[in-house]
Amino acid sequence: MATIKRALISVSDKSGILELAQALTKLNVEILSTGGTAKLFRDNQIPVIEVSDYTGFTEMLDGRVKTLHPKVHGGILGRRDLPEHVAAMKEANIPNIDMVVVNLYPFEATVAKPNCTLEDAIENIDIGGPAMVRSAAKNWKDVAVLTDASQYANVVSELKSTGGALAEATTFALSVAAFNRVSQYDAAISNYLSAIDYAASMANNQPVTHQFPAQSNTNFVKVQDLRYGENPHQQAAFYRDLYPAPGSLVTAQQLQGKELSFNNIADGDAAWEAVKSFDTTACVIVKHANPCGVALGATALDAYSKAFQTDPSSAFGGIIAFNTTVDKAAAEVVSKQFVEVLIAPDYTAEALAIFAAKANVRVLKIALPTGGATAWEQGRNSHESKRVGSGILIQTADNHEISQSDLKIISKKQATPQQMADMLFAWRVAKYVKSNAIVFCGNEMTLGVGAGQMSRIDSTKIAIIKAQNAGLSLQNSVVASDAFFPFRDGIDALAEAGASCVIHPGGSMRDEEVIAAADEHGLVMVVTGIRHFRH
Repeated sequence: MATIKRALISVSDKSGILELAQALTKLNVEILSTGGTAKLFRDNQIPVIEVSDYTGFTEMLDGRVKTLHPKVHGGILGRRDLPEHVAAMKEANIPNIDMVVVNLYPFEATVAKPNCTLEDAIENIDIGGPAMVRSAAKNWKDVAVLTDASQYANVVSELKSTGGALAEATTFALSVAAFNRVSQYDAAISNYLSAIDYAASMANNQPVTHQFPAQSNTNFVKVQDLRYGENPHQQAAFYRDLYPAPGSLVTAQQLQGKELSFNNIADGDAAWEAVKSFDTTACVIVKHANPCGVALGATALDAYSKAFQTDPSSAFGGIIAFNTTVDKAAAEVVSKQFVEVLIAPDYTAEALAIFAAKANVRVLKIALPTGGATAWEQGRNSHESKRVGSGILIQTADNHEISQSDLKIISKKQATPQQMADMLFAWRVAKYVKSNAIVFCGNEMTLGVGAGQMSRIDSTKIAIIKAQNAGLSLQNSVVASDAFFPFRDGIDALAEAGASCVIHPGGSMRDEEVIAAADEHGLVMVVTGIRHFRH
């Protein structure tokens, strides 16, 4: 165990530090401190020794050099179990420092400010703090290192229960947390500086950054180990971003049900991202990463009932997501189906009582960011990545949304207001379907979904078959395609099925042929100029 007799405290974030110092004082721990932290202690009648008095070396260079001293780092790094260390420290008159309490200069918060200058950023790069943290973390068997206010209460509790000592398990855990914090801090600095365009920054007298830094450093925190991965022979764990976006899946609260699986999480994210993109009551049902039913409705029940009609067989064992509170009426109908995961921003007490009878159903609650669809879009991660052999692809997230004013009608026939609304709905759904994506819709619900085929005509045929199997008519339906039609055969097929409108990006070498086919069939054709591949 590490006995705590002397602590060095130097913090930028003063949260909880007075309470910690008071508790340490009552345990007869001598406190060393610097600058503003020392002043805070003196102002609150907490005994403290200034580091400059302790080392005999005055702080200099505007505080850049204050703890970089052998008496500080020797006291932290000296091993108590090595006689030669003990002798060397005694000869140099260096006492042990048993606890280091340091949180670093607020670099991340500084560079997040819109008016941050390069000079501001550089001045908020901590040097002495990380050095002390690393020293203490390296010598974890003898020294406790605290880098976050959330650690204070548990450490004080253990010190009180043991008469002033900490178990090795505790100091090791604190060491790991300290190295993690330094890693996060250095990654933030590297990402920021690697993105700086120096010449442009000097010319503009303010930081100009590239979208993608020369080096990308990411930090993820483990949420949980999983039973297995995509398949039972694979091992897996679930991690979250260090600073997750509000309203994202990792912020979910699981209210009941079995532990989430790898595939539950992947499909749950697909369902949640799709449903929260709508600003009116919506339901999305996902199976194997693809929406198999999406609908808008006056109520949660109405939206679910319409979404379920699209493909009842695929909905079996799927993921169901709502962007509205699930009430008793919706719960009574949903509970009759086999569902793996249910996601919503909230549930009534009556709804939860109904789901409680289905103990294995995983019920998740995720708070949506306030402010409607625009705020939800802003809450998404700004970048996304995909692993490839010994590398990673990084891109900005596909957060592009269109409105009616963005659309261009290129057919002879014009669209009615209802057709235009249905095409916008279909286009939004197609964005979340694996390419090649073909989505038939009508009356604010999906009628047939064709996903993930190597050719667009095959996706069209599958979507038609899905609608036929569900007993849904495609007469006067609208169709969305996530990319252009390379040949007219897709237009011929959807027209034969009964579609009256089609929305797609346009831009094919054979656009004239495709437009001519639409005119031959009397279809409304609308182009967006935007592609939504999803691989």
